[in-house]
Parts: sequence; C-alpha cells; structure tokens
Amino acid sequence: MAERATQSRLTDLDLHLLGEGSHYRLYERLGAHPAESGDGVHFGVWAPNAASVSVIGDFNDWDENATPLRQLHAGSGVWEGFAPTARKGQRYKFQIASRHHGYRVDKADPYARYAEVAPDRASIVWGLDYSWNDAEWMQRRIERNALRAPMSVYELHIGSWRRVPEDGNRSLSYRELAAPLADYCDEMGFTHVELLPVMEHPFFGSWGYQVTGYFAPSSRYGTPQDFMYLVDYLHQRGIGVILDWVPSHFPSDEHGLVYFDGTHLYEHADPRQGYHPEWNSYIFNYGRNEVRAFLLSSALFWLDKYHIDGLRVDAVASMLYLDYARKEGEWIPNERGGRENLDAVRFLRELNEAVYREHPDTQTIAEESTAWPGVSRPVYIGGLGFGLKWNMGWMHDTLKYFHEDPIHRKYHHGQLTFSLIYAFDENFMLPLSHDEVVYGKGSLFGKMPGDDWQKAANLRLLLGYMWAHPGKQLLFMGGEFGQRREWAHDEALEWHLLEQPLHAGIKNWVRDLNRFYREQPALYECDFAGDGFAWIDANDSELSVISFLRKSRSGEPILVVCNNTPMVRENYRIGVPRKGYWRECLNSDAECYGGSGQGNLGGVDTTPLPAHGHYHSLTLRLPPLGVLFLKPEG
Repeated sequence: MAERATQSRLTDLDLHLLGEGSHYRLYERLGAHPAESGDGVHFGVWAPNAASVSVIGDFNDWDENATPLRQLHAGSGVWEGFAPTARKGQRYKFQIASRHHGYRVDKADPYARYAEVAPDRASIVWGLDYSWNDAEWMQRRIERNALRAPMSVYELHIGSWRRVPEDGNRSLSYRELAAPLADYCDEMGFTHVELLPVMEHPFFGSWGYQVTGYFAPSSRYGTPQDFMYLVDYLHQRGIGVILDWVPSHFPSDEHGLVYFDGTHLYEHADPRQGYHPEWNSYIFNYGRNEVRAFLLSSALFWLDKYHIDGLRVDAVASMLYLDYARKEGEWIPNERGGRENLDAVRFLRELNEAVYREHPDTQTIAEESTAWPGVSRPVYIGGLGFGLKWNMGWMHDTLKYFHEDPIHRKYHHGQLTFSLIYAFDENFMLPLSHDEVVYGKGSLFGKMPGDDWQKAANLRLLLGYMWAHPGKQLLFMGGEFGQRREWAHDEALEWHLLEQPLHAGIKNWVRDLNRFYREQPALYECDFAGDGFAWIDANDSELSVISFLRKSRSGEPILVVCNNTPMVRENYRIGVPRKGYWRECLNSDAECYGGSGQGNLGGVDTTPLPAHGHYHSLTLRLPPLGVLFLKPEG
C-alpha cells in the first residue's frame, strides 16, 4: 500500500502542459480515481496557494488529519495523495488551508465525476465504466452532424419536460426520460436534442447555468452511467445530443470554484474583471493557463466520455466584451485600450481548434448576440472557429414582427426580410429558445396577436417561415404544440393541451414540417450559401406577403409563400423558374393542422405569363395567416 500511495498519477509532462494551459485531459489526472485493483483511490487537486490540503470523507470519518496530500514539485500547485481505504460510492471533499489570511475551507472536487444531490455538497468517488451500444451512430455521425445535413433541434430542460405527479411531482430520471423522449423526437422528426446544462449545479432555479461541477452530470436525475444510458439510447434511435455548456461564469457558492485556495484562483481578483453584475456570478480568468486547461478539459470530457455530439457555448458575448453589462468606469480596457477580452478570444479559438481536431464529427455552437465578425469562421482566417452561431437578430426581428397586429404588419415588413441581407455571413442556427418564454415574456402562443384561432394560425405561420428560412432550427419544448403559459422550471409542460384540436394541430404541423424538411435537400443542403436561396418577391409589403425559393445543388427547388394577414388572397400571381405542375406539399391552413382549409386543391399548373423575372407563373390562393410549400413535378 505504501508503495502505491507514493506513485504519482501526474508526470512531468502533465505538469508542464498544465502550466502552459495546453493539457486537454486533466480529468484523467486530477480528481478522484479508484485504483485499478479496486483498493483505494488516488486524489489530486490544483491549489497553488494552499499551505496544506487533505481529503476528508466517509473513508476516514471526515478527519482532516487522516489523509494529507503532498505537493508535487515546488511551484506546481498540484497536491496529490492516495487513500487506501477509500472506495467507489463514498463521499469526499478537499479541505484547504490557505497561505493567506488563515483561510480554511472544505471544497467540492472541481474534477468530480459525481456529486451528492443538492443541497448536499460533497463529491462522490465514481468510475465511468459503461458498455456503449451506439457504434452505428458514432460511425455515421459525421454525416448527421455535418453543416450540409438537416438539423432540427429540440431544446429541453430535463427537470420539467415531463414529471411524475403521483410521486410528489418529481422530475423524470435520465433512464425514465430515455424512451419517451426518443419516441417523441422520432414521432416529431427532430434530428437532435439540446439539453439545458446537465452539469452539476446547486440551485435548481438556475436551470443549470450556475455550474459547480464541470465534469459531473447532475445527480438529481441519476448516476453518470444513467446519463450515459440516455445519450446511448437516443443515439441508437438516430437522435443526436447537444449539451449547453457554460464557460462564461460560475456561482458564488462557497463549496465551488470561487476563492478556491484562499485566493482568486479561477476568477479575476478585480471585480471589474472577475465579477458578473448581471448574473451575480464570477468570471473565469481566461488569461491564467491552468484555468484555460480546466475549461478545455471539461469541453473535451463530455465529447470523449459521454459521446456528446455538440456543445452550445452559453453567453459568448459576455466573454468577448470587457464592458458587457457594465457602465462606464466599471470595466478595465485591454492592453490595447479596447473593450475586447483578448484572453477570452484566445480561449475560444483554442477551444474550437481542440474540439474539431479531437472530434471532427461534432459541432460547437455559439450563443453570440452581437455583430462580432467571423464567429463561425475558421481560426486560420481570423474567425473564432465555431461551427454555428445563434441568429439572435433573426429571432428578435421575427418575434417583433409576429407580435404586431396583422393590420399593421405592412409597416414592419423589413423586420421579416432584413435577416436575408446577412443570412450567409455566418453559419446560423435560428433559435426560438427557452430565453424567449421566461421572465414575463410569455409563451410563443401567447406572443401571437388575435383570438385563439389567429394565435394558432400565426404560430404555425411563424414556424413554417422558420423552417423555410436558411439556417438550422432550434425550438424550445412546448413551442411545438403551442403551450399557453410561459415555461416554469418546476412544472411539467402543459401536455393536456393536446386534447384540444387546436394544439394537436400545431403539433401535427411541426411533425410534418420536420418530415418534409428532412426529405428535401433544398431546405438544408445550402443553408450557408447564397445560391441556396432566391427571392421571388420580398417587397409586397402592402399585402404582407413574401415568396422565395430554396434550392439544392441537385434536385428540385421548393417555393415558399407566406401570407401574413388573415385575408385569403385570391389569384395571387407568383413567377417561377420552371413550367409545369407545382404540387402543394404543405399548407399550414389545412384542417388537419387546425386551419380553415383554404388552399390550391393539391397543386397548380403554370401559365406562360411572365412575373417576377420568370417566364412562367402560378396563380395561387393564399390561405389566411398561412404558409405554402410547393414543389415542381415532372
């Protein structure tokens, strides 16, 4: 035992890479690692300003003197030791005595793989053994996650998608969630799910955005293996899994990263750099090499150990700008006098280079709300290197437009068309996310004007326009059937609404949108190239109608026509590039979706009358508050 206890898990190379910030697999070295024999556990933690560190836990009766750690190499800041009586499943913490101010604190393990259920705060010794059954998905996912592939993302919060009312209204566990979620996504045609942060967080009401455990799935829903089962099951059903990941800030809970060794270790010491006033949380010091290595290791950990298909990086704008959410005088300019956080820029570029080098069949997605150039452009041409960027401009403009009473929409027509001016500047994802249905903003259904019939028709129109617009789609749970109240994290969705034909119709519409979308390369193949889109008429503001073509590199185009008023438009002429019969593939006003049944009896033949720069045209009946998808045949 004594000999094994002196064996270090960290080599000189590990310490060197940690010191220069380029160690991307610290989770293999630091934290708690059961010995291969099953007897005892190796512990390691980075605490450079500690005078002493010990491990306290179930295996030593929480005795601070029983298991002291030793510092590896003076100046490395890494403390390590071996507890021969420790076992998997036992609780533990690091007790740190600082060299400063007599500060002493019990900390959760920053690299813990598992933790107690909140509000308890101890880490748990755990392994990551699991027999995966998703080989087919993993072999083919480079096709499923490619930018030229269809990507329709269902965003959800595990704790409130469905609940178990007969058992205290508790959330579903990871394993309980797997089958119904896979069945639902399969039925609805979504290609991926995006989970609000599953990383361990002490406050349930933060929805996972105040993370204390960057390497541990929340124990609220089960063990690490249970979460692996969820991912594995979804993969076996052909559904990708994207995780929301939060490297922008962390909470002030004492057992977490803040003031870790009696100093501002993970965060900046100056609150003008290290404290986030809007979220009452702390900002990572991206200029510290070991902090970057910690975050980079976390990102790769989820891709490596949990087979995650993509990371949606939260609050990128708050990372990029030193003055984000700050008034004049409350921030410190960079070394060049600017407002850009140069250390964060370096970190994000390094993150994306590492992810695409190690896992080229995954995607990184930036939640970035400003005009920062090249977010989804390669690092080697000056970009940040993300695969995709949320199109927040499209989201804001579109929701503002649809909030207007249709009688006034002709005065706001540009809000509907402006996004196509910049639609190909980035690789955009169109988000109608959780952020749009909280804090008094109301549900998507509630944002729509008019009576219930018009609200439903407007929502179907909005979603049809979204699926037709260049870019990948992301829709938060509940929006697909028109939930009436805004999202509440401690309640299940209003599934009972599906008993009403109006809401069942919205769900059927989204299901058929997804199915049609996945069958038509014109709707996804050229999302990020200008030659995949062409206006027919962007300027009919008087009637509030827009029409355009989506095109693929091979195959038939799709004609999309949106009538944004409740008036049926008879004999509406649309110029088209091909003569012959155009089949009406989808009509949001069909009775099966809760509409009035106005349409074109399955399709229309062209006439040789020029319109909109084309030699042939269609004469259509445009349904009220409706969108049509048509495709040439023959």
